[in-house]
Amino acid sequence: MAQHFSLAACDVVGFDLDHTLCRYNLPESAVLIYNSFAQFLVKEKGYDKELLTVTPEDWDFCCKGLALDLEDGNFIKLADNGTVLRASHGTKMMAPEALVEEYGRKEWKHFMSDAGMACRSGKYYFYDNYFDLPGALLCARVVDSLTKQNNFFFSFDFWKDIVAGIQHNYKMSAFKENCGIYFPEIKRDPGRYLHTCPESVKKWLQQLKNAGKILLLITSSHSDYCRLLCEYILGNDFTDLFDIVITNALKPGFFSHLPSQRPFWTLENDEEQEALPSLDKPGWYSQGNAVHLYELLKKMTGKNEPKVVYFGDSMHSDIFPARHYSNWETVLILEELRGDRDWKPEESEPLEKKGKYEGSKAKPLNTLSKKWGSFFIDSVSGLENTEDSLVYTWSCKRISTYSTIAIPSIEAIAELPLDYKFSRFSSSNSKTAGYYPNPPLILTNNETLTSK
Repeated sequence: MAQHFSLAACDVVGFDLDHTLCRYNLPESAVLIYNSFAQFLVKEKGYDKELLTVTPEDWDFCCKGLALDLEDGNFIKLADNGTVLRASHGTKMMAPEALVEEYGRKEWKHFMSDAGMACRSGKYYFYDNYFDLPGALLCARVVDSLTKQNNFFFSFDFWKDIVAGIQHNYKMSAFKENCGIYFPEIKRDPGRYLHTCPESVKKWLQQLKNAGKILLLITSSHSDYCRLLCEYILGNDFTDLFDIVITNALKPGFFSHLPSQRPFWTLENDEEQEALPSLDKPGWYSQGNAVHLYELLKKMTGKNEPKVVYFGDSMHSDIFPARHYSNWETVLILEELRGDRDWKPEESEPLEKKGKYEGSKAKPLNTLSKKWGSFFIDSVSGLENTEDSLVYTWSCKRISTYSTIAIPSIEAIAELPLDYKFSRFSSSNSKTAGYYPNPPLILTNNETLTSK
């Protein structure tokens, strides 16, 4: 494989929406998401009212790459070889001795070494994006509450109530019906939660179109919410930028399912109308599958194998399935790269607006968690000379395995020429090669680290 990647060599450029093209004000959106679930659990399911009170310090628990074991209420952070680096029961971190006793030095019981392990299962749940993370804090606090009420081992069965909360707040009709807490609040004050796209990004999208690229928007958000977001961040003429818009894409199934399992649907007034046997022309569709989409892209480009690149923030929903099932190039939006090098605050947030909102602000979720340590590497606790026993995390390994490159935001590359040659992640490059504009400092300082 070539050492470099260039957008100029791609025929099709696709984007996820949430946390990719549309960036959120994370300290505000995290509180909103947390509250939308906590209020449902307390009011509808009878959980402890303490869940409604969150301190700014509580948010340090949030860290991408954690897995929740739904059987015992433990959260774990995995090394690239599947062993457990850190763990907590609810929000209470396990001491090194307890960690060794509980997990030993062997692979976690649900680990699959191909690094393509499912993130959703009846036995565990992986937290890999900013919509998920406030739920990690809530679930940990639920475990705390249930453990306090029952001073003996029992099975944790709260997950069905979390799923009910998701259904209540995010079901397909929730936006239209003003149901739950999340959508009504975003509609009421989008500027509190969303960052508009900078002019540089808008110009870059137009530059891609002018260069003859086909532009796709593929999001699991429903069409009404997608429209609100895009009009706010890009303007009312946003549809002029995209050749094909696919909403309610139900990723990763969009990539992994057969066409017969997941046909495209036509839309009218945001309602699904008719299932299509194939995709024959550009437009706005619902659901669908990557196979039928690729057939249309062949027609539109006149090429047997058009080259597609897809930008997304979720390893589970975007990057892994687009690479593994469709063999697309993938650009991971990794906001942890922002927190790592003390990026300046977003220009789209005027100074007079800061501090306007009251409440228990979340820390920016892309910054380092004191409880969980680095997203990229960690030490194996409980061993002698721990300073010499650093290992890559499972999350870090997946980045270099399935991403072409990783960037902190689209803005970070918007002013580069389209033929800019990025160093890509590959087995022949160093572990840090694919990060742009800079690798995480912690990886730069430990370049000699060997993968287990």
